[in-house]
Amino acid sequence: MNAYVARKLLSFIPTLLGVSILVFGAMRLIPGNQITATLGTEAGMLSEAQREALERYYGLDKPVVQQYVDWLAQAIQGNLGFSVRFGQPVTDLIIAHFPLTFQLTIMSLAIALVVGVPLGLLAAIRHNTAVDFLVQVLAIIGLSMPNFLIGTLIIYVLSVYFGVLPTAGNYVSLTADPLRNLSQLIFPALTLGFAFAASLMRTTRSIMLEALSEDYIRTARSKGLRERVVVRRHALRNGLIPIITLVGVQMGYLFGGTFIVEQIFALPGIGRLLVNAISQREYALVQGVVLFIALSFLIINLVVDLIYAVVDPRISYASKK
Repeated sequence: MNAYVARKLLSFIPTLLGVSILVFGAMRLIPGNQITATLGTEAGMLSEAQREALERYYGLDKPVVQQYVDWLAQAIQGNLGFSVRFGQPVTDLIIAHFPLTFQLTIMSLAIALVVGVPLGLLAAIRHNTAVDFLVQVLAIIGLSMPNFLIGTLIIYVLSVYFGVLPTAGNYVSLTADPLRNLSQLIFPALTLGFAFAASLMRTTRSIMLEALSEDYIRTARSKGLRERVVVRRHALRNGLIPIITLVGVQMGYLFGGTFIVEQIFALPGIGRLLVNAISQREYALVQGVVLFIALSFLIINLVVDLIYAVVDPRISYASKK
C-alpha cells in the first residue's frame, strides 16, 4: 500500500507540470494582457516609455518561455505569485476563498447522497412500478436542467411566492456565525446537489438492478435471509465501487465547477475568484488557482483508490512478487 501511494504521489508531478503548461499557454492566447485589462481603452493612450515600464512591472517584457520558467521556479518553492488586483499573494487568496467552496461541495455531496442513493435503491427494488417511473422522471429532470436555471428558479420561487430572498452577499464563515453561514449556503448546495443526486439515482438504480439479478443474491434469498439484509449487505455493498467513483469525480468537479452558482448567489468562492481572475488577466492568480484545483482532484482520486480497498477486500494494491 505504501509503495502504491508513493507511486501515485510521484505521478502527480508530470500531471501538475502538464496542467501548468496548458494553463500558462492558454492565458497567453487570450487577447489582451494585465495592462489592457486594468486600463481598458486608456491603454492605447500610454506612451512607449509608460508601456515598457508597465510591462517590466508585470513581468511581460521577458519571453514567454522565460516567464514560465521564472514562475515555475517560484511555484516549486511554494510562491504562486502576487495578485496586483487584490494586492495579496496568490496562496493567501486561495486559502481565504477555498473553505467556502469546500463547505459548499461537502453540503452538495451530502444532499446528493441522502437523496440520490436511497431513491435509486428504491427504484431498483420497485422495478417497473410507479415508484420506479417517478424516480426516473426526477432523475431526467435533474440531469437536463442546468445549475444556473435551478438556482434562478429557487430565487424566483422564494421571492415571489414566499416573499423572501436567499441570504446573499456579506458572506459569514461557519466558525463566525454557523446559522447565518448555513442560511447562505443551503440553497446553493441544493442547486448543486440536485443534479448530482440525479446522477446518483440513475447509477444506483442500474447497479442494483444488475446486482439483484445475480446468482449470489438468489442464493442469499434461498437461505431465508430477510430482503433488507440481502439488499444492504450483499447487493448494495457489491455495488459501492461505481458509486464511490462517481462521488470522487463529482467532488473533484465541484471544486472548480461551482463558479456559476457562486456567481448567482454572490458567494466569494474559489470558482468565482478564478473567473474574475481570467477577466482581469491575472496570470499568476489563474495559474495558481487552476494548479490548486488540479492538485485537489489528484488527491481526491488517490483517496478514492484507497477507499476501494476498504470497501472491497478483494482489491489490493500490494506489489506482486
